[in-house]
Amino acid sequence: MRGVMPTRDAVVLAEESGLDLVEISPNADPPVCKILDYGKYKYEMQKKAAEARKKQKVIGLKEIKLRPTIDDHDFAIKMKQAIEFLKDGDKVKVTMRFRGREMAHQDIAHQVFTRVRSELDSYGKVESEPSFEGRQMIMVMTAK
Repeated sequence: MRGVMPTRDAVVLAEESGLDLVEISPNADPPVCKILDYGKYKYEMQKKAAEARKKQKVIGLKEIKLRPTIDDHDFAIKMKQAIEFLKDGDKVKVTMRFRGREMAHQDIAHQVFTRVRSELDSYGKVESEPSFEGRQMIMVMTAK
């Protein structure tokens, strides 16, 4: 701790000790500088950033594909998968594909989506309501 000093004196002190004068906090008044080995400082900052990246959780988007005429057992298996995805903290995109004349029975699709919502209600919340994109209907849920 040298206190407040002119820049020239600080540079001379750093050169005498064989180290670098590094500006730590430029926005402070007066700016804060340290005399240290810059290469070592840069290496430590790189290690800290890598450690922070390692600890952060990346939220993935998992997709579950359904059909309007899905059977009860198949539906139960899909919901079990969706629950696992939500427990892991991922988003779940529920997609329902329509073929041929199935487009005429969109009310069945809405019933299936309300069933999906009721099954997954305790594990996640609906981020986007069911909507049509071409020949498929999509709903996105996120973990609570």
